[in-house]
Amino acid sequence: MRTNDAQMLVLSALADGPLHGYAVNTAVERMTGARLGRGSLSGALARLRDKQLIEYLPGEGRRRPVRLTDAGRSALGRELNALADVAGQLFETVVPDRIAYQERLNGTDQARAYQQVLLDALDARPGQHLLDWGCGTGAALPALARAATARGRVLGIDRDPRMALRAADLAAGLPNTAVLRADVHRLPLAPGSADRIRTDRLLQHLADPVAALAEARRVLRPGGRLVAAEPDWGTLAVDHPDPAPARAFTRHLTERIVRNPLIGRRLPRLAEESGLAVRAVVPVPVLFREVRAADRVLGLQRNTERAVAAGYLTREQAGEWLEHLARGPFLAAVTVFVVTAEKPGPGPVGGVG
Repeated sequence: MRTNDAQMLVLSALADGPLHGYAVNTAVERMTGARLGRGSLSGALARLRDKQLIEYLPGEGRRRPVRLTDAGRSALGRELNALADVAGQLFETVVPDRIAYQERLNGTDQARAYQQVLLDALDARPGQHLLDWGCGTGAALPALARAATARGRVLGIDRDPRMALRAADLAAGLPNTAVLRADVHRLPLAPGSADRIRTDRLLQHLADPVAALAEARRVLRPGGRLVAAEPDWGTLAVDHPDPAPARAFTRHLTERIVRNPLIGRRLPRLAEESGLAVRAVVPVPVLFREVRAADRVLGLQRNTERAVAAGYLTREQAGEWLEHLARGPFLAAVTVFVVTAEKPGPGPVGGVG
C-alpha cells in the first residue's frame, strides 16, 4: 500500500475519536477488509505526527492513544468536501431502487444492442416453451410472447418478490405468459420441459453459477437452447490520463462489488463443464461516450467512494479522478459476452407438438 493511502486510512479511522495503534488497525480492517502492515501503520502514524495532523495522548507503549488535531480534522474534511463537491455537480449519489435501476438500464441504447443479439441467438419459435431466468421487471416478456405466439408458453422467473410482482403485472396482458417466483439454482419444473432459456446479467450475481447451469441442462429438452448475456467486468476500461485510478476502480469493482465479475469470459467453459454444448460466443462491446449515462449504469461516484473506503484509492486520487471524468471528453467500455449453448441430443427445433 502506498504511503498516502495508509495516511488517509489512519485519518479516516480516527475521525470518530482517539484510538491506540491496534485499534486504529482494527478500524482500518473494518473499512477495507485488510489490516495495514506493521511498517505501513507505524510509518503513517509517524508522518501524520510530523505534519501535526495527529497527536498522542498520555499513555504507555503501543496502547498510547492517538487522536486527530484540529489541523488533521480539517485536512480530512477538505478531502471529503472536495469529493462531495465534484459528486454533487454531476454524479448520482443515492443508490437507485433495484426496480428503477433495471428499468433504467433496459432503456439504454447500450442494453438494447446486446439484448437484440441475445434475442436473435435464442431463435425462439412458435409453439415453444420459453423461460426467462432473472426476468426482473419483465422487459423481455413481450418479445418472447410474440416469438412463442399463442401456441407456445412463456414463463418469467425471478427470486425477488417485488421484481416478480412487477413482471406479473406485465405478463397479465400477454398470451400464455406467466411469472414464477423461484430460485434458478433449484426450480419446481419437470426435467426436459423447456425449449429455450434466456438469461441476461443474472449469473454474475448468483451464489453458484455452476449449479444454475446444471439446472438449465436438467430443465431443457434434448436439443434445447440456453442463451446467456453476461458482462466481464475485468474488461471495464475508463479513459483517464493516469491509468492508476482507472485500474484501481476496475479492481475494486471486480474484487469487492460484483459476486462473479469475470463470468463473461468463464461462461463458455462453465457451460461445457455442465454438460452443455457451446455453439457460439459473441462479444458485444458496450460503449459510453457521455459521463452521465455511464454514471447511471456504473455508479461512478458511489463506487469511487467505496473504493476510497476500501483503500483502493486515496481521497485525493478520487477527487482528481471524478473531476477529470466530469470535465470530459469521456469514454468507458465493457464487454458483454452472449453465449449460446445447447443440451446434447435429438430434439425438435420448432414447436412442442
